[in-house]
Amino acid sequence: MSVRIVDVREVTKPISSPIRNAFIDFSKMTTSLVAVVTDVVRDGRPVVGYGFNSNGRYGQGGLIRERFAPRLMEADPKTLLDEAGGNLDPDRVWAALMSNEKPGGHGERSVAVGTIDMAVWDAVAKIAGKPLFRLLAERHRREADPRVFVYAAGGYYYPGKGLSMLRGEMRSYLDRGYNVVKMKIGGAPIAEDRIRIEAVLEEIGNEARLAVDANGRFDLETAIAYAKMLRDYPLFWYEEAGDPLDYQLQAALAEFYPGPMATGENLFSHQDARNLIRYGGMRPDRDWLQFDCALSYGLCEYQRTLEVLETQGWSASRCIPHGGHQMSLNIAAGLGLGGNESYPDLFQPYGGFPDGVRVENGHITMPDLPGIGFEGKSDLYKEMKALAG
Repeated sequence: MSVRIVDVREVTKPISSPIRNAFIDFSKMTTSLVAVVTDVVRDGRPVVGYGFNSNGRYGQGGLIRERFAPRLMEADPKTLLDEAGGNLDPDRVWAALMSNEKPGGHGERSVAVGTIDMAVWDAVAKIAGKPLFRLLAERHRREADPRVFVYAAGGYYYPGKGLSMLRGEMRSYLDRGYNVVKMKIGGAPIAEDRIRIEAVLEEIGNEARLAVDANGRFDLETAIAYAKMLRDYPLFWYEEAGDPLDYQLQAALAEFYPGPMATGENLFSHQDARNLIRYGGMRPDRDWLQFDCALSYGLCEYQRTLEVLETQGWSASRCIPHGGHQMSLNIAAGLGLGGNESYPDLFQPYGGFPDGVRVENGHITMPDLPGIGFEGKSDLYKEMKALAG
């Protein structure tokens, strides 16, 4: 059996919401939804792999339609196959996507390639008849662990949202089984943010831990001022204080904040990850890395990132990806990451879990669905099926 990609389809969909963090509002946010259609037939239907990009970066329809999809369709189909010829080889597909691309410049193309890469891995696992997390575990000769830690991300700034609404939101996450919650900071004066933090801590008590996220808003002086305030509280982490490429700021911050810090969601390559570890002062015994495969050239590149971390003395278990999508859940279960972000009430239908999956004591258990498991999430699969035709 030989496998061919017969079509690559993209549609740009709104995931808008009247929320904001310290840097952007999401009123015009979009995502690219991609279908990679193959000539393999299962149960009377072609096998289709699906992918989409995470929130916070806009849909990449132009790049996908004008550059990357044509490049993939023009490639010799034989060059995209694995050694046995019975399935696509994601690394060879990735190489075809990135042919004629100069190094560096990871800002937007990494999102386009990551979106297609997700769809390719979904197709590969479906053709193999396995959940992606089990396929990954087999390839890396490790045990898959279907139980994955997840935390609830929210606490955005919202028109008219006072402390009672903020507390109610966080309480709702606890009621749904989460034991780590996250809120935004940096979009209000520091004194107001302190009041917001204390209100949430009072609400969750000993039932959960709180993480805070500045979304890269602060200069060094402000980041340090927040660090001095935040170290009074038992936080799960202090996330992305300054510009994601300001490694010196991140390194200096460690002198003022002894607790765990997290960053990396806006770094888009294994080279960027390596520079963060080299120059960002990140501490492998307590800090967290948030690289998101859907924004950073996909799983092929994410595996290279994990190799870099290992050579630098970091464990994959210190990675908790940004994005809240099922692709990272599969990577976490298959490759031993520390967990995954979750947006219980936002960016639907793209975030979240397959129908029937519940959070228990801060963890979910992956169902044994072929591929990434999108077909198990009815609201999302409805959108995907419409694209695939």
